[in-house]
Amino acid sequence: MTVQQHAVQVRVFAQYLRDLAALLDPGRGWYGVFCARDPDGMRACFDGTEVPPWDVVESLLQDLAAVRGAAYAARESVRAAELCAASAAAYDVRPGGVRALADRLDVMLREQAYAAQRVRTAEGPGGEPDALAWARDDHARATARCAEIRNRLAAVERAVREDRSRVEPEAGARRSAVTPVPGPRRPVEDESVPAPARAPAPKRRKARGARFAGLEIEDEAEAAPLPSVTPVLPSASPSAAAPRGARFGGAPAEDRPAPASPGAQADPDARRAADDAVELLVRLRAEGRSGEAHVVLCEAAGWSPGRLPVLAEALHAAGLEADWATLLWEVSSLPPAELAAAAGALAAAGRHGDCGRLLRQGVARPAGEIADAVVALGQAGLESEARALLGAFVRVRTPQDAARVAEGGPGHLVPQLLAAAREVSAAREWDVVHALRVAGIAAP
Repeated sequence: MTVQQHAVQVRVFAQYLRDLAALLDPGRGWYGVFCARDPDGMRACFDGTEVPPWDVVESLLQDLAAVRGAAYAARESVRAAELCAASAAAYDVRPGGVRALADRLDVMLREQAYAAQRVRTAEGPGGEPDALAWARDDHARATARCAEIRNRLAAVERAVREDRSRVEPEAGARRSAVTPVPGPRRPVEDESVPAPARAPAPKRRKARGARFAGLEIEDEAEAAPLPSVTPVLPSASPSAAAPRGARFGGAPAEDRPAPASPGAQADPDARRAADDAVELLVRLRAEGRSGEAHVVLCEAAGWSPGRLPVLAEALHAAGLEADWATLLWEVSSLPPAELAAAAGALAAAGRHGDCGRLLRQGVARPAGEIADAVVALGQAGLESEARALLGAFVRVRTPQDAARVAEGGPGHLVPQLLAAAREVSAAREWDVVHALRVAGIAAP
């Protein structure tokens, strides 16, 4: 593929991002967070001079779900994954791409360790809930980005090797007939992918670009204040230890969900389906076919809920934690009854962290669907999960949105909404009470 073709792929994705952003409110949601914390980085992505990490694109798609609906965003996520993968592949084979990736990985490993330390500090006595939420979000994003950069490094290495296999025989034939000629003609570094330790250690600095959007950097002299939005995050263990792990360059063991229950493991059909899906994902990832891998995850999201814990175990065993995170996001876009069933299956298998994460990710859906999901969870005997969903919703959505939830059944939803708001703060409870009264819904 020519340099011009590579540039076209980067421009196509940049245009896609601009079109996506045009549908969003830059003052709200994750888009608002990224614009506030790293406006230059977002502008670089829109201009095509940077490729955003996938977690940033996913967050924008979550905002899109709130605007256009979960089904629309789920369909759009397939195209987004394909364009993002093609753009990253084109971006990485430019001159200096390998060195830049290795340098970026080194920075992200440091950010991952720093975020883990902030999580432990915020979980201690006197820690602030909002600070803990942001620290967990930073750690989750840094972990995902380490995995993504490693995959991109592996893809570039394959491209370099393939280029050598094509160019070296031609060069040898020419050398036998004419004077010696240089090596590969494509603008790709003629070197194997360096290990992170070989990359020059960057000075500690503020990392630029939307690859770092949303991350709090350690050495900033004047850190920007945290946005008023509290991120939708997985819960972390109070005893989180320093990051470690091979594939993710430091994913803490405490962040990995517990194995599936013995009953789920005993289902041979579920085990076979999970193993087949993981085998396919490993092959697609190894070949750099990220778009097709995302399609596999979208299909798996529609499996019977009982198979999810088994698939989670298989994905984690294969080192595909990032794929499990993506799958959870896809499941969070399912209709309310299916979302409730998936949450119940994860809770029954002992994967309470995954269950909570799934429910928190579901808060982007319309208020009416939140009401339906709460009802479905309650009917399934998952009262604690219903409370978790409402709690996450009240924390990140407006009081007016909370009032719209109550419209689906004020008799039983209003007390639950107020209880959830009370857990956030007295001020948030009063805001919800006021919104209910404005909407004509009586509050006790």
